[in-house]
Amino acid sequence: MKKYDVQRVGVPVVINADWNKPVWRDIPAMSLDYHMGEHPLHRPETMVKILYDQERLYVVVKVRDRYVKAVAQEPQGKVCRDSCVEFFFTPGDESPGYFNFELNCCGVYLFHYQIRRHVDMVLIGKPDCDRIKIAHSMAVPIVNEIQEPVEWTVEYSIPFDILHKYHTSYAPAEPGAVWRANFYKCADESSHPHWLTWSPVDFPTPDFHRPDSFGFLEFI
Repeated sequence: MKKYDVQRVGVPVVINADWNKPVWRDIPAMSLDYHMGEHPLHRPETMVKILYDQERLYVVVKVRDRYVKAVAQEPQGKVCRDSCVEFFFTPGDESPGYFNFELNCCGVYLFHYQIRRHVDMVLIGKPDCDRIKIAHSMAVPIVNEIQEPVEWTVEYSIPFDILHKYHTSYAPAEPGAVWRANFYKCADESSHPHWLTWSPVDFPTPDFHRPDSFGFLEFI
């Protein structure tokens, strides 16, 4: 299983979808090098970086893509059908339950918490979701698929107190803490569907809801 060291930042990160801004410049990136299902005809290069401070987790994603679409425009919709990046995580090492935060290339999100797939599933409430800061480089919607090469980024920050509200075994993000997580890239209903993962998932068909395959985020 994969491991990533999450560094602490001294000042809040401005959320503007700029992969190249100074705060991210020297932060190592994780690459989504594995896939689920058949070998994809299109494998977009997908890179992720993470930081944290006392109040928030910061994530930025860069995708070198093709066949890009984004039809979903309402929060908590089927964004996985679009060109989408996803963050599944348990804020702790061994505790049950996990969040799935899914974001299409135009910044439309789905945010759930569940004990197991579709078991005791909870939609994260709108007042909480409104506190998540999201920025994206693509304009919405993209109904006609962009088939030529294009690079897009999304960036977001999630307040830790939201996670503590829904996950009773929450492990605070602090030096030495370990969370379980995986990052994904998909585009279920594009002309070139694919299901990419950061930590490998040993399962015969695409299924991101596999917490047993989550890697490790170690806060330093």
